[in-house]
Amino acid sequence: MRKDSKPYNFLVVEDNLGDFVLIEEYLTEYILDPRVIRADSFESAKQELKANKDYDLIFLDLSLPDHSGEGLIRDTLQLSTGTPIVALTGFSDLDFSIRSLAMGVSDYLLKDELNSAFLYKSLIYAIERNRYIEQLQDSEKRYSELFHLNPSPMWVFERETFQFLDVNDAAIKKYGFTEEEFLKMKLSDIICKDIPRTNVDKSIDSPLKHEIYINRKTHYTKSGQKIDVQIESAPIEFNGVDAKIVVVNDITDQIRHIATIEEQNKTFREIAWIQSHVVRSPLSRLMGLINLLDLKDSETSEENLELINYIKNSAEDLDQIIRDISKKSESILSDKSEN
Repeated sequence: MRKDSKPYNFLVVEDNLGDFVLIEEYLTEYILDPRVIRADSFESAKQELKANKDYDLIFLDLSLPDHSGEGLIRDTLQLSTGTPIVALTGFSDLDFSIRSLAMGVSDYLLKDELNSAFLYKSLIYAIERNRYIEQLQDSEKRYSELFHLNPSPMWVFERETFQFLDVNDAAIKKYGFTEEEFLKMKLSDIICKDIPRTNVDKSIDSPLKHEIYINRKTHYTKSGQKIDVQIESAPIEFNGVDAKIVVVNDITDQIRHIATIEEQNKTFREIAWIQSHVVRSPLSRLMGLINLLDLKDSETSEENLELINYIKNSAEDLDQIIRDISKKSESILSDKSEN
């Protein structure tokens, strides 16, 4: 049989030397070179765990001369700092074994039923289970940090009921509701106030069932202020609930800026129209009158003809300027409409 070559470190808290030797023998049958340290009392185990945290697993006899029972389990769990614990006992007590597992013990084994295969299977399960729990806790910690420390408002809601399930600090600050208030609310409490109440859930439900959802909405803060937002949502399982996580981007200032630009464009179009029609109209009449004067009065003095010609040239120059301004205006408006 090929033995497990991983470098395991075990702490066996056992006051009976014979039981310790037997456990050590069982371990060496399946593990190539285990490092096994013995503590014959709770006090010695306490000192060992304070000095050395690098144990893969702790075997704990539940009847020590200086400690026993649930109190022993509770105190050892506190000292173990996440190291899995397998409880060993010589007495069969189903209720106590269930309570032990509920307290955080990885396994509960009877000494009379121990053998090398059973012990190896138990320790591998306990170590792998503990590693999985640590990975899960680390993942939850990363999620919590990304969620709660995110500068953008975020929340999680239940897809079926639209009930808020979680909300970050940025959302609390932006919308003005406390966390407790948010968790008592639904999405319909902050959006779609302009839609009749009977149609609110339908209006929310339709787009939010998309797997990838990006859309613009109008939300209301606690004070009743309207804010334009772009929301991005994605499906997530939250504590076993089918939910969605939402990131909110406040685009109120952006919308106002666009509205200001559109208003400026409207004014610019009006100015361009005035330049091309209103201003040119009297100028055209003026140029027509100048031509009449030039044609009708053949006895006009040379000095007056020079003045008329000067006025005519000035009017033509002004007409050309107006044409150039109109072309430039049309070009600018065309570029803006394309963008």
